[in-house]
Amino acid sequence: MQQEETGGREVLTPMEYQLSCSPPASLESRVDFDHTFPAHTAPMAKREPQASPDGGWGWVVVGALFVASALVFGLIRSLGVFFVEFVQYFGESAQAVSWITSIGVAMQQLISPVGTALCNAYGARPVVMMGGFLSGLGLILASQATSLIHLYLTMGLITGSGWALVFTPTVASVMQYFTHRRSLAMALGFTGVGLSSFAFSPLFQLLVELYAWRGALLILGGLSLNMVACGALIRPLVAPKTMEQVESDGGRKASCRSFLRRALVYLELSLLCERAFLTYGLAITFFNSGYFVPYVHLVAHSRHAGFSEYQAAFVISATGVTDLVGRVVSGWLSDLGRLRLPHMLTVWTGLTGAFMLLLPLGSAQGSYAGLLLISLAYGFCAGAMTPLVFSVVPEIVGMPRMLGALGLLQLIESLGGLLGAPLSGWLRDQTGSYTASFLVAGGFILLGTVVIMTLPHFCSCSPPPSPQHQKQSQSPESGLLNNSAPSPPPSPSDKHRKEGLGPPSEPIPQDCQNCQPEGQTPCLTTPTPEVDTNC
Repeated sequence: MQQEETGGREVLTPMEYQLSCSPPASLESRVDFDHTFPAHTAPMAKREPQASPDGGWGWVVVGALFVASALVFGLIRSLGVFFVEFVQYFGESAQAVSWITSIGVAMQQLISPVGTALCNAYGARPVVMMGGFLSGLGLILASQATSLIHLYLTMGLITGSGWALVFTPTVASVMQYFTHRRSLAMALGFTGVGLSSFAFSPLFQLLVELYAWRGALLILGGLSLNMVACGALIRPLVAPKTMEQVESDGGRKASCRSFLRRALVYLELSLLCERAFLTYGLAITFFNSGYFVPYVHLVAHSRHAGFSEYQAAFVISATGVTDLVGRVVSGWLSDLGRLRLPHMLTVWTGLTGAFMLLLPLGSAQGSYAGLLLISLAYGFCAGAMTPLVFSVVPEIVGMPRMLGALGLLQLIESLGGLLGAPLSGWLRDQTGSYTASFLVAGGFILLGTVVIMTLPHFCSCSPPPSPQHQKQSQSPESGLLNNSAPSPPPSPSDKHRKEGLGPPSEPIPQDCQNCQPEGQTPCLTTPTPEVDTNC
């Protein structure tokens, strides 16, 4: 017993207090000493997912998406400037050179399920940072290429894999931060594509003239490394599924069966058995087959029509401006809630396909104004459809499975991205012009619009019940987690909660009063600043 200068009060040490105040037998059975004195090997408390704040740090994540989308799809759209240089330098056909962009886009989509699975396991921040590093590395190595094979491996394989690790996790992070203003947030984040399309084409043309295509690619590699900083800004609201699985297993040793089970959960492969998801994936595949064709071949088509290099580059730049405006307008109209998102998506995709069919007619008589006008209309509609393509996904699969659904959609649509540009290049080689290329690309987008109309509940004016409101027992993910192993016996702390006695670490007022010495602070455990405050 220690005497302190506290008005003559006697303060007991923790050991003296426990010896002098033994709790009753009925209380001892309710005190969880393992919880009161936790060991260092106890499992970490499970982190509950936070609600979407609809703002706050989410606007910083929107800024990260702005930069990432500019350095991914803004760069893809502007690679047409290098298309002509590669054809002249390597002396290859348009079809062979088109495979550079196609491999990059296909890898960005093929590797997306791997990126989303890694995000489910380790969180979005490290995955996006690694993707930014790979994107810059591939472009830097491409600046030293001596053949098209080298460009296939660097700009296609390495850079495309980096794009996959950057784009989808960043999009999913923005969607997790917003609920009511999700379409607007997505539209603002994707405005980076429009601004970069406006700025990159003249910039790349200038870099090619000053430093040749090798120096221009080297500069683009350094610029792409800024995506590493974008990844560092992401703060995921949901804990990685690895920690949830480990905690639910109670430290159970990993096996081949549990590894496969976790892979199923991370990749959300159960979505492949749902009609709505497969229908939407088929529609997105048709969209992807024609969407990038103008951005790959519009510069070459303008040059073929007799316009100068800067006139051809300005067409892409002007298209990027209207693309930006279309994204913002589409996001604002979507958040008004006047029409369902699938209905608005069909309107914009139908207009996009129609204007793509009209692109060859704009320059048929050598009219630069006609080509520019139709390109502006196409850019507005193409930009308007982009945020809706992603905003529709939670309505189809629900927010809990949204991240895995985005990765699988990117995988499914990769077939369109892989064949779209080479097919248009082959048509150009066969016909001698890009007219057939644009007609086929527009037909693909219109076909995807028809497929979307076959979605379940498409004709309904009110949205169908959200999948995330279904019972937890019906969720494929929860079924995999809950049926993976027999439930462990309830811990003493769980027993206390079921009996309605509260957490064992919290003192019980009645028992504290029964065993507390006069003038002593009531507490049953080792005094700590937090416990003393509560008592």
